[in-house]
Amino acid sequence: MKISELMQRDVVTVAPETTLKQAAALLVRHRISGLPVVRGDGTVAGVLSEADVLERHGARTAGEAMSAPAIAARPTQSAAEAAALLSARRIKRLPVVEDGRLVGIVTRADLVRAFQRSDAEIEREIVEQVLLHDLWISPDAVGVVVEEGTVRLRGSVDSASLAETVVAFTRRVPGVVAVESALVAP
Repeated sequence: MKISELMQRDVVTVAPETTLKQAAALLVRHRISGLPVVRGDGTVAGVLSEADVLERHGARTAGEAMSAPAIAARPTQSAAEAAALLSARRIKRLPVVEDGRLVGIVTRADLVRAFQRSDAEIEREIVEQVLLHDLWISPDAVGVVVEEGTVRLRGSVDSASLAETVVAFTRRVPGVVAVESALVAP
């Protein structure tokens, strides 16, 4: 699943010169915990979080208080990549940029919602995206069964390393909680 499928496109933003008081009012009004700080040309200067507002003593504007540079993602990145980035950097949101300009935002909550996917949706993504598109493996060669987010893989692939790759790619599909592999290689 790509970030473009999960991200929010209607993003509340502020300019670097927006006062902290105005930015705080937007956070409260929209019930969000952070927002991108965007320059006039649409590029992301940084991100202003509730913590930035509270911790930046002496700052008067969003530009002075924001965390910068912004850690951002591209719409074509996978949800798994976004989740790994959020976890590794211990942040709650990623501005999504394309050609240097803000096109959306993806949050932890957006990624958690991806785990609500049905087993049928997860299975379809594994077959169509992982097997066919990413790895060029015929779905006839690999049986995929998903129950409560646990994926069972059965069948034959060309090599042991390809079997490991199928498992690794399957683990990154949003909603997958475990992978049990009985893939064999000649």
